Amino acid sequence: MLWWGTASAALAAPPVILILGDSLSAAYGIAPDTGWVALLESRLRQQGYPHQVVNASISGETTSGGRRRLPELLAVHRPALVVVELGANDGLRGFDLAEISDNLHGMLTAIDRTGAQSLVVRMEVPPNYGPAYAQGFAAVYDRLVKLEPPLAMTPVLAPFFLAEVILDPELMQSDGLHPTARAQPRLLDTLWPALEPLIDSHTAERS
Repeated sequence: MLWWGTASAALAAPPVILILGDSLSAAYGIAPDTGWVALLESRLRQQGYPHQVVNASISGETTSGGRRRLPELLAVHRPALVVVELGANDGLRGFDLAEISDNLHGMLTAIDRTGAQSLVVRMEVPPNYGPAYAQGFAAVYDRLVKLEPPLAMTPVLAPFFLAEVILDPELMQSDGLHPTARAQPRLLDTLWPALEPLIDSHTAERS
């Protein structure tokens, strides 16, 4: 009887989408309700999805910081889907590529053990870091969908969501690193084609 009640409560609770990111997801320099994560919450409500969004993003976060925080976030929120938007700060600081890869791999493994699906947002570094580092940095993300041994739920790799805004001064803040409020709908639109099928899949499983 106790087990049935616990299981029923779990099914009744809205599924959680956990966003684990840095300033790009923490609405740095703009009003929080204009950021892409807030816009995602609005879109989910408008389209009738039951999901709750938990934004655990912190400005300045790195892959090592995200890896340290993740176990508690998984335990507390029990997400169905985790969006990992990390690596930009590692790349901008020229961190070791093997360390970045290990941190991302560790996070995806921890997510997989909970039965949650993971979506990784690809990051890129500016060309002035040199072609070798830039290519190596890109390869870190390419390898995440080919992990060995494979995870129970293959991570989904979303495109670099600044690609359509980063070269437009009107869509970037004065620091050249953070998008403006006007750019946020474009960020969500870039992620949505990768994100929506995962949300639909989980919704179907619950029905």
